[in-house]
Amino acid sequence: MINELAIKAHILKKFSNALGVDISQLGSGVQGAGFLIEVRTPEGIRSYVIKSLLAEGLGHDYPSDRAAVFLLDLDEYNTLPNHVKAVDVLSEMEDGSIKSIGGGREYYLLMEKAQGTNYFDDLKLLAEKKRLDALDKDKIRSMTSYLARIHSVKKESAALYRRKLRDTVGHGECLMGVFDTYPDGVIENSEMSNIIKKSVDWIIKLKPKHNRLSQIHGDFHPGNIWFTSAVRSPADRESGGTNFILLDRSRGPWGEPADDVTAMTINYIFFSIINFGDVSGAYKEGLQLFYDEYIRTSGDQEVTAVAAPFFAFRGAVVANPVFYPEVTSQQRMRIFKFVLNVLDDDSFHVERVNNYLG
Repeated sequence: MINELAIKAHILKKFSNALGVDISQLGSGVQGAGFLIEVRTPEGIRSYVIKSLLAEGLGHDYPSDRAAVFLLDLDEYNTLPNHVKAVDVLSEMEDGSIKSIGGGREYYLLMEKAQGTNYFDDLKLLAEKKRLDALDKDKIRSMTSYLARIHSVKKESAALYRRKLRDTVGHGECLMGVFDTYPDGVIENSEMSNIIKKSVDWIIKLKPKHNRLSQIHGDFHPGNIWFTSAVRSPADRESGGTNFILLDRSRGPWGEPADDVTAMTINYIFFSIINFGDVSGAYKEGLQLFYDEYIRTSGDQEVTAVAAPFFAFRGAVVANPVFYPEVTSQQRMRIFKFVLNVLDDDSFHVERVNNYLG
C-alpha cells in the first residue's frame, strides 16, 4: 500500500493549480503495485502512475534497494525511444511526509568523524612478536565479545539469509565483482572459475540454514575498526562494552555471522603469509584466540562449518593486486590455495590452517 494522504499533499504542493487529487489502485504483481494518480486542474485531468515495490525478495529487501531501482528508472526511462516517461522519485519520510529525491547526478553520505587507530596497525606489529601480549588479547576479546553481542539479535527471514549467501558470491562488491577488478593474467581463468563454482555449491548447501540469520556489521575488517583506548575498564567488560568505533557498515543489516568473523580472521592468515610464508607466531595465536573467544561468547559451534564461501570472498579481496599491490605472485598463489582447500573441506578447521596453504 501507499500513503495516500501524504502523496495527495505532495501532489497538491507540486501542482500549484491543482483543484484536487484522486488515487486508485491499478493492479499488483509479483514485484509490487501500481496506482493511478488523477490531478484535477482548470485545464482538465492530468493522469500519472505511482509504482511501488514489495519489501522482501528479488533484491528489494531494504529501502535503499528500492530507491536504487527507482533512481535508475528515472535516469533511463526517458532515454529510450517510445518508453513511458518518468517524472520523479518520491520518498516517504519517518514523519509520513513525502519529498522528492529524483534528479540527482551523484549522491553523498555525511557522517561523523572517527577518532582512534585502526586495527591494521596492530596486525603489522604482530610480525615483531612471537606471542600475543596482554593488549593484543584484550583487543581480540573486545572484538569477539562485540560480534557475539550483535549476532545474538536474530531475525526470521529465509529471503534475507539467502540474499546474503547470493550477494557473497554475485554482488558487485563481493566475490565475482572483486574478481572483475583483477588485471588480466593475475589468476588463471580456470582457477577463478573453480573458486566461483565451488562457492556457488556452498551457498546452495547453506540455504536451509536460514535460522542463523543475525544482525551483522557486513564489512568487519581491520580498516573499519578504530580502537579509541588501550584497554577496557572492568565496567566495560561486564556490560559487553568495547573500546573501538566502527566504520562503513555494508550490504544490509542482516546476514550470516561467519561473514563478520571471516572478514577479520582472513587478516591473521594474510599478514602471516606476507611476513612468514605460513601462519605462525602471534598471527596463528591470534587466529586461534579469535575463534576460541567468539565461539565461547556466542555459543555458535557452527560458525566454522559455514565459513568457506565467506573465506573465498575475503581471500579474493586480500589477494587482489589492485588493493594490495605489494603482494607477490607466490604469496597470492598461497592465498588462492588456502581458499580452494577450505572450499573443498567439510568445515574450516583452525588447527589445520597451514595444511590449507599447501
